[in-house]
Amino acid sequence: MILDSFRLDGKVALVTGSSRGLGQGAALAFAEAGADVALLDRVEPEETIAQIEALGRRAYAVTLDLIAATPEDIHAAIDEIVENLGSLDIVVNNAGIIRRHPAIDHPAQDWDDVLKINLDAVFHITQAAGKHMLPKGYGRIINIASMLSFQGGILVPGYTASKHAVAGITKSFANEWAASGVTVNAVAPGYMATDNTAPIRADEDRANSILSRIPQGRWGTPADLQGAFVFLASEAASYVTGAILPVDGGWLVR
Repeated sequence: MILDSFRLDGKVALVTGSSRGLGQGAALAFAEAGADVALLDRVEPEETIAQIEALGRRAYAVTLDLIAATPEDIHAAIDEIVENLGSLDIVVNNAGIIRRHPAIDHPAQDWDDVLKINLDAVFHITQAAGKHMLPKGYGRIINIASMLSFQGGILVPGYTASKHAVAGITKSFANEWAASGVTVNAVAPGYMATDNTAPIRADEDRANSILSRIPQGRWGTPADLQGAFVFLASEAASYVTGAILPVDGGWLVR
């Protein structure tokens, strides 16, 4: 049955940045689809853990600050997850930050921090996960791109650079790993009602300008991404790799 190909029973998923927002939504979607879920965050995602366990699935949390973490720390964290949950089949590289400043005044530290989490950590986590996935011939990597993987944005040069790069390394990893049974894709959320967009939504003029361009006429929510996550993580998407899937209410085609 076609619906069976969307099930994730027996799989182990890792979601970074899982204490709230899009990451929490992804973690809960995987648990509802049958997967056990590892959670990597700089804080203990207690609420997410409780909700996963309430669904009858195992949850395992690793506390790691991706700004301070070395590549060795990240590889050790992935090994710890595999040791405790027995496998690693799905990764969602969700953790991300944004810093808003005019380009002329953009602090170097903010640039470095954004690139460290949004790009460097994606590379190292994907590489570490691949060392477990490639030998068994199966894996699903899902990165988080953005509307700013396609556009320039304003006041966010570091974020824009990082999300263009995420789209690029998604395609690069996909090319190298496709024949080994590991797919690498990205979801590009539109304008979502999350903590990252709170400053924009608080600016009435800017918020109205954005809303007027979204054909569906509303901001997205974490629930709007859950179907895309489960699809890309499942057997139903076994022939999909290197794709950047917009989930944006029609923003890009407006």
